[in-house]
Amino acid sequence: MSSAILKRILQKPKPDSNISITLLHTTTVSSPPSDPLISSTVSILTHHRSKSRWSTLKSLNPTGFTSSQFSEITLHLRNNPHLSLHFFLFTRRYSLCLHDLASYSTLIHILARSRLKSHARDVIRLALRLEETERVSKVFRSLIKSYNRCGSAPFVFDLLVKSCLDSKEIDGAVMVMRKLKSKGIDLQISTCNALISEVSKRRGASYGYNLYREVFCLDDVIAKVKPNVNTYNLMMVSFYREGDTEMVERIWREMECSPNAYSYSVLMETYCARGMMSEAGKIWEEMKLKGVGYDVVAYNTMIGGLCSNLEVSKAKELVREMGLKGIECTSLTYEHLVNGYCKVGDVDSGMVVYRDMKRKGFEVEGLTVEVLVEGLCNSEKRRAVEAVEIVKEGYEFYPSRKCYELLIKKLCEEGKMERALNIQAEMVGKGFKPSQETYKAFIDGYGTVGDEETSALLAIEMTESLKLREEDES
Repeated sequence: MSSAILKRILQKPKPDSNISITLLHTTTVSSPPSDPLISSTVSILTHHRSKSRWSTLKSLNPTGFTSSQFSEITLHLRNNPHLSLHFFLFTRRYSLCLHDLASYSTLIHILARSRLKSHARDVIRLALRLEETERVSKVFRSLIKSYNRCGSAPFVFDLLVKSCLDSKEIDGAVMVMRKLKSKGIDLQISTCNALISEVSKRRGASYGYNLYREVFCLDDVIAKVKPNVNTYNLMMVSFYREGDTEMVERIWREMECSPNAYSYSVLMETYCARGMMSEAGKIWEEMKLKGVGYDVVAYNTMIGGLCSNLEVSKAKELVREMGLKGIECTSLTYEHLVNGYCKVGDVDSGMVVYRDMKRKGFEVEGLTVEVLVEGLCNSEKRRAVEAVEIVKEGYEFYPSRKCYELLIKKLCEEGKMERALNIQAEMVGKGFKPSQETYKAFIDGYGTVGDEETSALLAIEMTESLKLREEDES
């Protein structure tokens, strides 16, 4: 935020649309307190030992302090912000002050000017909870009113915006940004990015994009604050998540700063998701030409794209290249390879990668386990039992109905009826009722092993079960 704020006369607070802002960067000099209680309290806080000061204060003034008295005391402690915070917590713990926005604001300014950002944000969140309606507007006005008296720092408003985002006060955060901007005051770039990111997540990428253009005055000839690479990255990611690849490319073209490795990775992922591997390859080569080093994210992006598009041999070459450069593979690297091998029907290589992954202590995502299970079950080597063992190995892995039904079907086809029954019992225990496909698998399975009686009984049970289900649904 700019530190050169034009001098304006602070007017009496008006409705939000007409808030007048005066931020004079002066160092306030406190005159000696005229109130004996304030003078005594400041003396006790600054000169007594920590063990005795609190008990002494309670004895001095058992009825507590008014909000204005607290503010005066805190102002005299502004060069010792930690002591100011302890005094605030002391008054709250023993209900010695009925705090209002004025007292909260004084403490917020003192914490902000001393760069105690996390503590300042905690107090801002308390202040926001103090009001039931128009809470952000009221806290904003209170901070403006007390700004000069406390000799505050401009980024106190950045802390307000970020605290609003923490409290899901999106509209309030946008309002503060607009009020400041209308007076020629800009938020810090990190705050702008946080605001755009949160709005994009909660309101959609298009809403975030419009705000991005507003925040950085992109429709004006001259803008004081420019978006940085993180701004462009978060906008590209936002549109990518919504599947709007054209907007990802548009943001890329609008980028006025040098893209970093993550920028390239987002664009490559966009092309990979559309199966445009030649375009992704061009971006990969551009990184090399521009001297942008490949990091693990870039490698994983290309490896995942190649595996998804059945180019597993090229993906394996990139894995080898990672090793030669000393870049450690992540669990995602291995999962891409497992998925790739299973897609091309090479489940044996997928199992080798899976075992290597487990040996190195990586946990496998549920979707990858299911892909491996499907590959084993559909193998010509009748490997359903092996697939069951893979499922049992999965830490906190919860198979889907589809996974259970596939295991049961393949076990029944292989005549492993007892194992199939165990899987079916586990499936029911997880809340999945037997479907028509499950019954048919058991009926065919028992028929295959020569148990025609059980097969016939299950056929009758299936008919009755489906009839009852239809009645329940009607």
